[in-house]
Amino acid sequence: MSAEDLEKYETEMELQLYREYRDIVGQFSYVVETERRFYLANSVDVQIRDADGEVYFEVRMSDAWVWDMYRPARFVKNVRVITFKDVNVEELDKPELRLPDEGLGS
Repeated sequence: MSAEDLEKYETEMELQLYREYRDIVGQFSYVVETERRFYLANSVDVQIRDADGEVYFEVRMSDAWVWDMYRPARFVKNVRVITFKDVNVEELDKPELRLPDEGLGS
């Protein structure tokens, strides 16, 4: 496999991953970013820990999806992350359920 073939393959995998993300993001309540991964989750708990003066974060998520194109199963029931780096947690907007304007009763 040439470098060009590998790059083309990785580009296609990233595009498929983005499409999957776009299709499922509405099913989740939170976006969680760590230094290594990006997650969507419906439950997030972040605890600040201190061990011998070293501060770290313990992040627990449930009903999660992991942004990782090399992972065969991206949906996971429970995730536990231990990190010394920053953790970003954002609550996603939940737009109201809207019916399509056209096509009803036609």
